[in-house]
Amino acid sequence: MKNTIKELRTFFILWGTQSLSQLGSAMTNFALTLWLYEKTGSALQTALLSVCSYAPYVMLSIFAGAFSDRWDKKRIMLVCDTFAACCTVTVLVLLKADLLRPVHMYLLNAVNGLMNTIQQPASDVAMTLITPRKHYQRTSGMRSFSNSLVTILHPVAATALFALAGMDAVIFVDLATFGLAFVTLLLFVKIPAVSEGEVKKEPFFTAVKGGLVYLRDNRLILVLILFLAGVNLVASAFDAVLPAYVLPRENGGEAVLGIVTSCAGVATLVGSLIMTVLPAPRNRIRVIYVTMLISLSVENFLLAFTREPFLWCVGQILGWLLVPVMSANLDVILRTTIPADMQGRVYSCRNTLQFFTIPIGFLFGGFAVDEVCEPLLAVASPDGILTAWFGSGKGSGAALMMGILGIMGTAVCLGFGRILRGYTYVES
Repeated sequence: MKNTIKELRTFFILWGTQSLSQLGSAMTNFALTLWLYEKTGSALQTALLSVCSYAPYVMLSIFAGAFSDRWDKKRIMLVCDTFAACCTVTVLVLLKADLLRPVHMYLLNAVNGLMNTIQQPASDVAMTLITPRKHYQRTSGMRSFSNSLVTILHPVAATALFALAGMDAVIFVDLATFGLAFVTLLLFVKIPAVSEGEVKKEPFFTAVKGGLVYLRDNRLILVLILFLAGVNLVASAFDAVLPAYVLPRENGGEAVLGIVTSCAGVATLVGSLIMTVLPAPRNRIRVIYVTMLISLSVENFLLAFTREPFLWCVGQILGWLLVPVMSANLDVILRTTIPADMQGRVYSCRNTLQFFTIPIGFLFGGFAVDEVCEPLLAVASPDGILTAWFGSGKGSGAALMMGILGIMGTAVCLGFGRILRGYTYVES
């Protein structure tokens, strides 16, 4: 135990302070959402905050890895954190001067999104460099644990602080956690350098191409990324459908939606804790597609065919409990397969390929419910099979869509599972 703590000392320091900073940033983002909705009353204007934050991530990730691989990881993290903090300070100044407008928030969120896009591959590689190979699975579970904890805590903490002390207090907490993380990284964390051989000698766009070439030549990694893109399509469509499923129900509403949503965070938290103590599986590839098969099928089908909030919570828990298990096994495969001096570029290509389906899923889920499923159930026979399976009234169309997503998720997992069975991963 003492040896483990000693070996992971640098990881613990960086992980702990960065997680606190992540919590502070998440609190600010959530509080800004509350503030903007209070001011405008517009769901669309509020949603644009996320769109502006996410757009750079999807569009520019493929270039960020090449940038990350060419420069010092610690310096990139410090610079990106500084820019993000400056954006937060700008929000505070505009807020105090009563000049803060939605357009300012969109622009600042876009800058924050860009900084996150550049920082993430550098941070991922840094975690690889400071973690002994034998601890990859454990540390991946710990990172999933902290992410889950942030997901659970930030809405509660931000809402309470926003209500009691206002937006200023939330921003001050964010800046305090940033300061702690920045000073710790600057003074107390040493990130080993990777080989500078060919990476810095390559022209920039050659380096960008390098990530794509690596994926072309390493088909297991590419197939896993494409599989997760399919999973993200179904999962994001589910996220778009869930409010339309819960809110209109007689036994639903905002409070129930909040409880059902929080169950996902609780489940990932428990799954992350489980992952830190599980032994390494014999077949990590099989674990990845089997866990997603269980998650996407059980959650969607259970919500589609049930009418009780308790069972909706059970569905959320079963749907999210195994996600950290999948993530940890995928993380081990990526970190042990991709050379450290290539990880930034490859991770960035992964971000673009794996996550571009998320906005598509949101659009698909919302459109299908509003324009197809709800109108179909509205004219369905009261004695028909659709009404018997999915109910009647508003929300029944969303239940039908859950069933469709269950079929889609099952098909994605079975189809890619068949392909992935042809690949072998040998852990070194």
